[in-house]
Amino acid sequence: MFFLLSFTSSAQDSSHIRVSLLTCTPGDELYSTFGHSALRVTDSSSVSDIVFNYGTFNFDDPGFYMKFIRGKLLYYVSTADFPDFKEEYQTTNRGMTEQVLNLSATEKIALMHFVYNNAKEQNRYYQYDFFLDNCTTRLRDIIVQFKTNYPPLKPVMPANTRFRQAIHEYLDKGGKYWSKLGIDLLLGAPTDAVMTTAQSQFLPDNLMKALDSTNPQHQLVVSESKLYPFTPADNGHSFFTPMVVFSILLVFIIALSFSGNKKIILFLNGFDGLLLFLTGALGILFVFMWTSTDHSMVKNNFNLLWAWPTNIVFAFFVNSKKNWVKKYLALLSLGLIIVLLSWFFLPQQMNNALLPVILLLLYRSYRRYQLF
Repeated sequence: MFFLLSFTSSAQDSSHIRVSLLTCTPGDELYSTFGHSALRVTDSSSVSDIVFNYGTFNFDDPGFYMKFIRGKLLYYVSTADFPDFKEEYQTTNRGMTEQVLNLSATEKIALMHFVYNNAKEQNRYYQYDFFLDNCTTRLRDIIVQFKTNYPPLKPVMPANTRFRQAIHEYLDKGGKYWSKLGIDLLLGAPTDAVMTTAQSQFLPDNLMKALDSTNPQHQLVVSESKLYPFTPADNGHSFFTPMVVFSILLVFIIALSFSGNKKIILFLNGFDGLLLFLTGALGILFVFMWTSTDHSMVKNNFNLLWAWPTNIVFAFFVNSKKNWVKKYLALLSLGLIIVLLSWFFLPQQMNNALLPVILLLLYRSYRRYQLF
């Protein structure tokens, strides 16, 4: 029955065009952790087979790193011959699934003209947003735009799933615990919002599954295939996760704190200054990301409750015996206790690997307070 449906559809289609969604599995690099989507347009009349990629950026762009940090880096549509695109992913051990879209001849011609025009130099650039406007959501929007009677896509994630939970699944599966920590440090409370069905489709796998689940009569996809054999690599997970490393550091510093050795005391004085300086620098980074970038998900970062920007200044006075230093230590200790007590009730899901760090900061702050 399915073969007959495909044959009849092809026989009635005089465009000689095939449009398909390519979904690529995650890779080893952080930027490829969540997979990738691209659009393949095959025109048998002109013997062309082109992949349109909406997730391209240029490392050689002047001021690349500052633009990237501030969320002002423009991404663009790039094109590649399908054999080259396929080879790149196959040689890096990343799987690829192709879903041939059910479009009429008129719809395919209109879509093809759109993407070719969109790939022109004057049209190709756009303001990328990882969660709200990325390589996958762009393709979803194109399909919606050109597919007549487009059925609402069904949800493929549990109800009330949050953005942070969605990306945690990929980071945990890939054993990228340090990357997870860095991401949790930078992403603020907006990342803990519950996703709508449409918003969940920022992940390539979710869009692919949504097309499948909304396709009982082949309204959206006429065929689906794995383009080459693929065996997921088992990279293993390191024992030295942030939680393990920071817990060892906590125990080590607490043990040293009971020593009266002058060299150890000198070391702890330097360590306290460094710890305060680093937490202050983190706080300044959080404020900068919140106030001076276009990244929507880094606003309202509750990590500022423990990473006070003022610590970077206080670090240079940590050994002072002035009265204001004692008051600052008392205030800092009180603030950290409140953070710990409210840890699991904050509007933002905090990374639990930070608990040993905060306990260490609290312990050393209180110990220094006791010296007065």
